[in-house]
Amino acid sequence: MGYHEHQQRARVEGSEPIRCGILTLSDTRTFETDTSGAVILAALTQAGHDVVRYEVVRDEPAQIVELVRALVSEGCKLIITNGGTGIARRDSTIEAIDSLLEKRLPGFGELFRMISYDDIGPGAMLSRAIAGTYLGALLFCLPGSTGAVRLALEKLIMPELSHLVWETVRQ
Repeated sequence: MGYHEHQQRARVEGSEPIRCGILTLSDTRTFETDTSGAVILAALTQAGHDVVRYEVVRDEPAQIVELVRALVSEGCKLIITNGGTGIARRDSTIEAIDSLLEKRLPGFGELFRMISYDDIGPGAMLSRAIAGTYLGALLFCLPGSTGAVRLALEKLIMPELSHLVWETVRQ
């Protein structure tokens, strides 16, 4: 079966709401100031998905791993993080998530940086955005920038979400 047939079948078979988790990883943001998490929440709920948990927590690797494991045990099939993907000393999201990933989707990070380049220029190379799977759940790690979050959601994640989830659960 080719890509388009997979995508069509996923839309038909995978039309149920997806259980989702959102993690904003920041040492400075709060729920009141977290515009990126709010954008993710709005996109997922407007698409009819079920956000079971939305947390704003410090960029601490052990806590990140613990939260991702908890979300997966709660039945989340999609976890989107934002923040902690840069190269600053405190940016540790990628190291924490990468330790969990069973299958990586290198194309996500590559495409994200490519379309970000059109938006912000060479600064796109500073993003270490990644995606992959962990125990049947999809994980996307996005930068904390609200513009970057919107870009990833609109251009990459939302158009392919039902297909991605269908691929991870159909085995």
